[in-house]
Order: sequence, then C-alpha cells, then structure tokens
Amino acid sequence: MITLHHLRIGRSVFTAWLLEELGLDYALKIYVRDENRRAPPELKNIHPLGKSPVIEDDGMVISESGAIASYLIERYAPGSPMAPPTDDIRARTEWMQWLHYPEGSAFAPLLLKLLMAGQPDGASNPLMPFAKGEVDLHLPYIRDQIGDKPFLLGDQLQVPDIGITYILQLADRLGELGPYPTLTAYMERNLARPAFMAAMEKTGG
Repeated sequence: MITLHHLRIGRSVFTAWLLEELGLDYALKIYVRDENRRAPPELKNIHPLGKSPVIEDDGMVISESGAIASYLIERYAPGSPMAPPTDDIRARTEWMQWLHYPEGSAFAPLLLKLLMAGQPDGASNPLMPFAKGEVDLHLPYIRDQIGDKPFLLGDQLQVPDIGITYILQLADRLGELGPYPTLTAYMERNLARPAFMAAMEKTGG
C-alpha cells in the first residue's frame, strides 16, 4: 500500500488530494512542525532532506510533488482523464510544463514574499519589489491560461490543476488574488471538490 508522509500545514495535502481524486488506498503518517515551523527530525528517517511530501510504495521512496504525481499517474491511472495525452505530443508537453511550473517557477517569489511578510521590516526589504514584480508576472500568466475554461487545460480536472491550486491558495493567503476574480473562482471550485475536502479531513490540513 502507498504511504504518504504528510507534514501538517504544508503542500503534502495536495498529494493527498491527488490520491483521493484517483481513488487510491493509502496509509497516512502525519508529522507536526516544531516551534520554528520546521519539519521534525523523524522525517529524515524516511528521506535525507526530511521534507514532505514523500511517499513510499513497492519498496521505493519518492519525493518532489511533480515526481510523485507522475509516478502515481503512470503506475495507477494511465489513460485516465487526469493523465497526460498519449497521442498528441504538443498536448502532452503542455501538460508536463504545467505539472512542473508551480514548483519550478511560480513558488519561489511567493515564498520570498511570505517570508518577508513575517518580518517586522519585511515591507522595506530590498527583495520585496522583486518578489512583488514576479508575483505580478505569474498571476496574469495563470489567469490567461485558464481563460474562460473551467480548468487549466480544458473541461476536465487534470493533475496540473492540483499544483496550480496550491499556488493560488498561497497567493490568496498573501492577499494577491483580489485583482483576479477568475483565479479566485477557479481556486474555490477546486477546493470545494469532494476529493480535496476528504484529503483535508484525513490530513488535518
């Protein structure tokens, strides 16, 4: 059985969401952050970096959200509506780009802004204008990709939607979604899905 190592108040809830969307059975090991909001040392017993999400399956330890998602789709749901197209190289490449985009490009400026926002002099940090400029670059890019579609790549929720929802939830936490009502509506639709709500209930967020 798949085991998901979940760090509370972290992105691994989105791996749980994918597992729920795919209808897969999984065991859950929950870890709580320390007083510095870091992962406890026990996670290093699973993976040397001591970070989450990490899954164990069939003797393998797999880290990184995109790699986990690719593995789960390839092994357990090939050809499903959430999987990349197999007969269209352009569509498959677009799927792969959007799968890796959240953590490859979009996450860093939001993380910078989040870290600086928690500091008394964060607003005057010289990195703040850079972070803000990058956020203002990425959110319209996502908005334009979604357009008037219900989901990122069309009429069906696919794996890349999960990572994009994570990015938008973080942007919303930072007060950045106000100018983007279509992104807010997209995020809220996704967070209202039964599979996401089940993941939240099981993981505790």
